[in-house]
Amino acid sequence: MSSRGADTSVRPYKDSVMVQCELCPKGCVIEEGGRGNCRVRVNIDGKLRAVTYGRPCSIHIDPIEKKPFFHFLPGTNALSVACAGCNLHCKNCQNWEISQSLPEDIEAYRVSPQELAAMALKEKTPSIAYTYGDPIAFYEYTLDTSRLSQPQGTHNVLVTSGYIRPEPMRTMLKTVDAVKLDFKFFDDALYRQICDAALEPVLATMRLVKDSGVWLEIVHLLIPTLNDSPAQVKAFCGWIADNLGSDVPLHFSRFYPHYLLKNLPETPAETLLAARAIAIKAGLHYVYVGNIYSGDWENTYCPQDKTLLIKRTGYLVAENHLKDGKCPSCGQAIPGVWK
Repeated sequence: MSSRGADTSVRPYKDSVMVQCELCPKGCVIEEGGRGNCRVRVNIDGKLRAVTYGRPCSIHIDPIEKKPFFHFLPGTNALSVACAGCNLHCKNCQNWEISQSLPEDIEAYRVSPQELAAMALKEKTPSIAYTYGDPIAFYEYTLDTSRLSQPQGTHNVLVTSGYIRPEPMRTMLKTVDAVKLDFKFFDDALYRQICDAALEPVLATMRLVKDSGVWLEIVHLLIPTLNDSPAQVKAFCGWIADNLGSDVPLHFSRFYPHYLLKNLPETPAETLLAARAIAIKAGLHYVYVGNIYSGDWENTYCPQDKTLLIKRTGYLVAENHLKDGKCPSCGQAIPGVWK
């Protein structure tokens, strides 16, 4: 982490001008004038500086369903913000123009945390979503903004791959209301090959979020020939049931050829529906399918009596029948943040 906005960000390395970043598991050792793997943190005179701090490259207002969050304030909008850089380098990244670029190569605005928090009030968005790129890469900006916006009643949500050390994540979770985690592979070798990361720190982040009480949803992109086998899906769903419980929403998402994985085909709808069936058989209560535009696989149903609770069309909530967070038919409490 950089020295700005952080608690314990960086330590000297072997009594030299080199410093070691302690934000993510990569633990980059950075020489003076150099930058970390995320491209964001630069060693300037023996101190790490996050060069994207207060310099978002993208600000939009999106439906919360676009993140996607299906059990968090459905039908509301989020002020969505991103900065350049990422500590992962996924070969299928759909926002690679932001995540894989040098910050100085991306046009950016000057928006302080105070101004961003005020913008959420002005635009009447119940939430600020730190998204598009990974908010772990712009950790300090996210942390300072969420600390300012939380007291004013604005929710803060992370859209992240979860590749972060436990201590900075614990600090972040004190001011965050929900996390949508993009899970890549239930296989360490594939995490390293495709994303330049590792599996176990991501599993640890999911357990940490769940244990903190912050709302968690998981998106799992199924990529043909890499992570779409029934055995892999079954193993991951079993891990969720055993470690996170049956009520964490799981979204299976369709892969389209993109960035450096243009050689692979798009995910067949049959593969996604088969994965959903495996997840339900594993005991998961809320399993969705995204990036296909037919069927009812993005609707929310009561796991007790199968009553339709929320009907979605794309990013639009067409119907919401929840009554105080409960099924109107049987009274079953539906986990989520509903108001």
